[in-house]
Amino acid sequence: MKMLTLSDLYLEQLQDMHSCERQLVKAMPRMIEAATHPRLKDAFEAHLAETNTQLERLSQILEDMGKEPGRKVCKATAGLIEEAAEMIDATGADDVRDACLICAAQKIEHYEIASYGCLRTFATAIGRPGDATILDQILGEERHADESLTSLAMSCINTEALA
Repeated sequence: MKMLTLSDLYLEQLQDMHSCERQLVKAMPRMIEAATHPRLKDAFEAHLAETNTQLERLSQILEDMGKEPGRKVCKATAGLIEEAAEMIDATGADDVRDACLICAAQKIEHYEIASYGCLRTFATAIGRPGDATILDQILGEERHADESLTSLAMSCINTEALA
């Protein structure tokens, strides 16, 4: 796809994030299964439900534009998921694996935060305020997920991994 306009870039990035969320919906059950701390499992399960909702919102934005998600594969997400799988497989101790899972999840969250921030700005610039509102909501959810993971890591997971 040639990107000649900001609208072209906006569409390409929407499709990229649709792929991102679709990949995460498939990958998160493995992260839930690998987690041993009950609060971490709960956090991942809650975020999986939120991710499904985000995927629906992105689909709706694309539909409103008369566009399809397409077959685009977000390579950044694929790489982050692959890295997470390697970290999970390489970790023996449950507490350390939980710390690995938080690290992997936060890398993904930071990618999503950057992407949704750009998308919200693009939506505003090209005159799609309704999209900007939805994207701002998703951005807030991603920030909250990141903050929750930080809190969980600092309050118990990292301390347990030290033991």
